[in-house]
Amino acid sequence: MAKKYGVPTRDITLYPIGGVASLEKMPEKPGQELAVALAGPAVNVLIAGGLYLWLKSTGGLMPLSEMDHMGGGNFWFSLMAANVILAAFNLIPAFPMDGGRVLRALLAYRMDKFKATNIAARLGQFMAIIFVFLGFFTNFWLVFIGLFIYLGAGGEVAYERQRASLKGLLVRDVMLSRLPVLSVDMKIADAVKDAIASQERLFFVGTDGQVSGVISFKELLEAQAQAGGQISIGEIIKPEIETVSDHTDLNTAVRKLMGNPQKYVAVTHGGQISGAISQKHIEEVLTIHDQLNKKQS
Repeated sequence: MAKKYGVPTRDITLYPIGGVASLEKMPEKPGQELAVALAGPAVNVLIAGGLYLWLKSTGGLMPLSEMDHMGGGNFWFSLMAANVILAAFNLIPAFPMDGGRVLRALLAYRMDKFKATNIAARLGQFMAIIFVFLGFFTNFWLVFIGLFIYLGAGGEVAYERQRASLKGLLVRDVMLSRLPVLSVDMKIADAVKDAIASQERLFFVGTDGQVSGVISFKELLEAQAQAGGQISIGEIIKPEIETVSDHTDLNTAVRKLMGNPQKYVAVTHGGQISGAISQKHIEEVLTIHDQLNKKQS
């Protein structure tokens, strides 16, 4: 469903209590987010419904009261019960479950997305506290589920706060454009010394005034540890690096940044590297933005 709306899935993480699909972004329109959020539970409902009809027609349907303690006696009935429970659990109105996204999408019809996220997250965290409390007296798994929900709701609010803070900004508005330039012929050991002295963490790489790449202090240290300090930067610099245009929307660039293991991307202007952005730099931009907003208010 996400793919239908042009939203790629970055990865799927499996936890003991279920899987979480990490999407590049959520659709902006409430109706589209609602469809994406309901698609998962809908699969469980379809599987459970199909199994119910089949078991009923073949005489293998057990009393529905048996669903809360599945056993190995009837595999197909247990599979049906598991899908019913998964659908019900995922529709709990709390992030990061689909029910939390359904609630936010419905609220977003009447208010902005950040406010809708706050309301849905607070409800989710309230329910998480209840789960943790009940877990100490009933099933201890509820404690882990409650913690999972509480942290997930907090993470969703933090993401939406960041997205709202960066809204309207382009990469060129915040990029690092005055980075020190290291020559491609420079020895790694010398580059590390210069990096320590300058306290910079990102550097342009080039020759004869022409910038050809970007490298981080972390990459210099790793190269020195693995290959020694006497090799040149040109021998370790990657021929193809992740780039974004300086006219790119900053939120789009941040999503690209989050999926980059190097924790930075180079910025281009007219096909030439003109700057860079890093996760640490974006965090600093957000801190400054929040402080300015507090002063204005």
